[in-house]
Amino acid sequence: MGLAFGGGAAVGQGEPPAAGEDAVSRSELRERAIDLLLKMSDDENAMVRANAIEGLVAVPTRLSGVIPRGLRDPNAGVRSVSAMAIGKAGLCDLAGLCEPLLHDGSAFARISAIYAQSSCGDDGRVQDLASYLLDGETARVRSQAAFVLGEMGNTSASPLLRHAASRRMENATDAERRAMQLQIAEALFKLGDESQRDILVAALFVSRPEDLEGAALAAQILGEMRSRRSEAELVNLLAFRDERGHAMPAEVRLAAGIALAKLGRGDSASVAGEYLDSENPLLRSQAAILLGEAGGRGSLGELRRMLDDPNPLVRVSAGSALLSATGSDGNSGIRR
Repeated sequence: MGLAFGGGAAVGQGEPPAAGEDAVSRSELRERAIDLLLKMSDDENAMVRANAIEGLVAVPTRLSGVIPRGLRDPNAGVRSVSAMAIGKAGLCDLAGLCEPLLHDGSAFARISAIYAQSSCGDDGRVQDLASYLLDGETARVRSQAAFVLGEMGNTSASPLLRHAASRRMENATDAERRAMQLQIAEALFKLGDESQRDILVAALFVSRPEDLEGAALAAQILGEMRSRRSEAELVNLLAFRDERGHAMPAEVRLAAGIALAKLGRGDSASVAGEYLDSENPLLRSQAAILLGEAGGRGSLGELRRMLDDPNPLVRVSAGSALLSATGSDGNSGIRR
């Protein structure tokens, strides 16, 4: 019997499709999600555009028509996401379009362009990542450089990442420093350093309000890494109640639920039910992502409904989640 994580509506639960389920309807639902993401990749809201492009990574053949526009987008975040998408989706015939981004005014766009070209065999600018990691103008830039180094999978970057972790960054908030340390831990974990799991798990144990953001990020990372050894700690994070009976904040609970869903715990979909009708669209968006990872007939029904949510960010999340729930590649990724 699965652990009861909360009192929300029972949705998803990760149950397999019923025998004889209409494959055509699933295909039509998937196509509807793709059409929505294609349309919203040209939305007036930059965050919506970026999220739509990121969601389309699951369907590279459809993404390829969107990327050239994304690389020329007036918003640096959209340009960065578009370049990252080239590397993630293996669209190497488009990697040459990233050349102008190597001189972009945004460090994020430049880092992403290096990732795209390196993923396609051009390592000419990889050494520049060391400068961004050690001397980037902000902690977020340094964190992005660490993330990309981990994504590249080159173990020769491990000493550099450890050196960056040992340096104290001035002019950064405590929250920014904690986030950077976790991003470096993630990169080292991807490069084979199992000891970094302990750093990530330790961040799940919250003793102060300012630790909550780090707990959510650590849960997200452990889920992305498919760290099965961390399952018990993630379950405990969801089950936590303080002396007044209060659970962790919604953002932390949803991050833990998504991580558990990535580990195959379809019962974590029940957490999404707590936030599907939240007035906060960001929580509804996270709930949609959780349903997509959990899968199951109940999840598909809820996600179909969320495609018509009044908030565009929720609609994009629902579309991306449907691609996860109806995709054929399932839970691909590193398992430790």
